[in-house]
Amino acid sequence: MTQPQAAPEVDGDTRSAPMLLVADPDAEMVRELAEALEREGVLVTGVSDGAQALLQAGALRPDVVLVSATLTVIGPVDFVRAVRRARAVPVLLGVGDGHAEQAVQGLAAGATACVARPYRVPELLPLVQAAFPGDAGSRGVLTVGSVELDVGAYQVRVSGMPVHLPLREFELLHYLMRNADRTVTREQIMRHVWHAADAMSTNTIAVHVKRLRARLGDDDDRLIQTVRGVGYRLVTPH
Repeated sequence: MTQPQAAPEVDGDTRSAPMLLVADPDAEMVRELAEALEREGVLVTGVSDGAQALLQAGALRPDVVLVSATLTVIGPVDFVRAVRRARAVPVLLGVGDGHAEQAVQGLAAGATACVARPYRVPELLPLVQAAFPGDAGSRGVLTVGSVELDVGAYQVRVSGMPVHLPLREFELLHYLMRNADRTVTREQIMRHVWHAADAMSTNTIAVHVKRLRARLGDDDDRLIQTVRGVGYRLVTPH
């Protein structure tokens, strides 16, 4: 199994490759996954239980954490809750046959998504790459249609013109753009943008979405679509 290692001596999200922390008691499975992903340019650190995973999640600040439904010492659901209180890192839950209950509880606790265990590189790789800040290019720029968001410079441009966004709306747009063409739930927005584990008024999110649309000139709601009863989706123009 790949042993915990020191994070590269760089500032925050300026690593040149995404980092995945894998918490799974099956050492051979983790070793094989690490070898396969490292060939794809992903840094992988493996630990065998939930207590080690919590320590390494804080020390290494990985871009994504993958935890098995069979996690011991600290179980997967308690692990997800603990990580969610600390930071907004995506947490993937590895599930197999007989793990339906853990999947439901893990998602309710704040897991980003469930993936099949034994793990499959074609399924995991896009999820890890999507969460890596450097994946948007060395400048950290995301572009969807006429909207350009520069993460490092904290700038937004629409059709080349600068648009000032308050911090919360900037973070909301950043999250929606990183998940472009995917529906994100109000609960996910609450966790990743507000960094809140407790329930909050859905009207709060709706108000910020309305303000964001207005600032972006999205008068017909074509860019940021409301998915009734679920959440929102930022759509790439075709």
